[in-house]
Amino acid sequence: MPALRTEITEIVTGLGMLGFPDLDRALEVRPTAVRNVEDEHYDRLTAAHHDAAHRRVFEVAWRNGVEFARSPEGLRGRPPWWLEWKGGHRPPGYEQVPADLRVDHVYLVSCKYGSNILTNSSPANLFDRLLGDRRDAGSDWFLEVAPDVYQDLYLACRSYLGAAGLPDRVADLGQEHREVLKRELPRRFGGDLQHIYREFAAEVSRSSVERWRAAMTDRRHQETQLWRLLRLQAAPYFVLGESAEGRPLQYRVATPWDFRNRYRLRKLEAWSDPDRTQPVVVWRAAVHDRQTGTDAEVSGHVEVRWSHGRFAQAPEAKVYLGTAHHAVPGYVPLSRPERDPDRLALGWDGDS
Repeated sequence: MPALRTEITEIVTGLGMLGFPDLDRALEVRPTAVRNVEDEHYDRLTAAHHDAAHRRVFEVAWRNGVEFARSPEGLRGRPPWWLEWKGGHRPPGYEQVPADLRVDHVYLVSCKYGSNILTNSSPANLFDRLLGDRRDAGSDWFLEVAPDVYQDLYLACRSYLGAAGLPDRVADLGQEHREVLKRELPRRFGGDLQHIYREFAAEVSRSSVERWRAAMTDRRHQETQLWRLLRLQAAPYFVLGESAEGRPLQYRVATPWDFRNRYRLRKLEAWSDPDRTQPVVVWRAAVHDRQTGTDAEVSGHVEVRWSHGRFAQAPEAKVYLGTAHHAVPGYVPLSRPERDPDRLALGWDGDS
């Protein structure tokens, strides 16, 4: 079951598109046009709506839905006939478009609240295959790119715990051993552990950058990688939400075709950040905007870390966006209608 905050941000964003005068009325009606939202969801939303702790997220989500309904980029003042919420439904396969809502079987909407994460992938999928597929997610990237210092770090951790029945080699760790390390190691390394961990982080970062650069051999590969980093897909979709810094997010994600028509990639570069306390790779793209005749940059970083705790599971590569969303090439802010009515053009107060 999705968390309550997820239900608020996604369902209420959808309800804001339907033309009701306010959220109270929408929750009272429980419109049947919204699919996959049951009475139990409405019961939780109604209870949470009366809790002051959730007031802001309700307001932001509702406003985002209303703005999308009014915008010429979105529904143009026309209440939708169907609104499908994905909710806790697991997709049958890997989905490229991170959509949470589907409107009238056409508009795909991603609800993104409080996060600047672009994607979460296996390191091999990012650094070797440029986010091209999802295979080999369970491989140990640390063992592959920094085997010696990884072994040194493991032995230091093993010594810290007094062996505790752990094997001599990090490559021989079983799931039961990983559970011990996850449970017993401190959340933050100190002393000698901190020193060896920083050496480990620096080596993982450096080796990851080398693999990434080797995969991006020319401008074509760099351009494809930038499209995938920014989640540009063959069909446009919309993002509604709020950034981690509290800025509203209301934009359309362009396609690679749109991007290439307007922008020219000058270069995409990456380098390691040895000052971080964990493996981090920084990336930055420089593009030329043909429409305005100006240059722009978009940047971010990748955190390469264990999933669910130290040594617990295979490493992951979590890609973060550093540039403000409204300044990212290919992210088109939603335009406002020339007239801004209090209600939608077809503003209905229906019961379906």
